[in-house]
Amino acid sequence: MIHELRIYHCMPGRLPDLSRRFETITTKLWERHGIRPVAFWTVAVGPASNDFYYILEWESLAERETKWSRFAADQEWITKRAETEKNGPLLADISNLFLSPTSYSPLR
Repeated sequence: MIHELRIYHCMPGRLPDLSRRFETITTKLWERHGIRPVAFWTVAVGPASNDFYYILEWESLAERETKWSRFAADQEWITKRAETEKNGPLLADISNLFLSPTSYSPLR
């Protein structure tokens, strides 16, 4: 099992818009494509209060490549993403890491 940690660095003031897009659009499309989210976070205390964190779970990098590519090419996603960014981009930057659990990790 592989976990992908993605960190979205939002444009100033756009974190609520990004969160709303995840809640109402993104996660529903992911379900259709078989993309498995583990959890979502925002920063309650700390310097990165404009960041949005989430983890996706993959069986393999090959599964990730296949499903993520299909999602990225989904016409409904392309259209809805453009609609949610009509007032400007939501993201300034994206970081992602692929994590492998240790032998003693409770989450595998």
